[in-house]
Amino acid sequence: MWYSAVGAIVTLLLSLLAVPLAAEAQPAGKVWRIGVLLGAPRETLRYAPFHQGLREFGYVEGQNIAIEWRSSDGNAERFPDLAAELVRLKVDVIVAGDNPAIAAAQRATSTIPIVMVAAMDPVRTGFVGSLARPGGNTTGLTVQGTDIQGKALQLLKDA
Repeated sequence: MWYSAVGAIVTLLLSLLAVPLAAEAQPAGKVWRIGVLLGAPRETLRYAPFHQGLREFGYVEGQNIAIEWRSSDGNAERFPDLAAELVRLKVDVIVAGDNPAIAAAQRATSTIPIVMVAAMDPVRTGFVGSLARPGGNTTGLTVQGTDIQGKALQLLKDA
């Protein structure tokens, strides 16, 4: 399942987001709150690499981070309510699993950082301004290559 491979990458993105936050004046012992918005039920996901990656950066759930897992259980219509709930919980970052989750998170907040895990064509969908300079409060990964397919074909032709 692709979630296990993405766990370490998401952890890296979270750590990069935490650096500017950590530089600001924060109360000692702050517990960072991560909101995770997914379509699949949590129990079906392999999130051990996610936790392992967090531990490698010194984050331990229940000590210095809290993870708020929200799943639409395959029903994308639930995403707006779930994203609004994460905003009400005042999470420090939202990790959004796919396009419906990303869209719901963006509608719910323009200030909380959003990390896309598996965005399909984030430029064309309007999630980001460009891959090089996403802008706004959204960054992350894309699983498609429509922005680079032309270049890949050109490289194939040249080869």
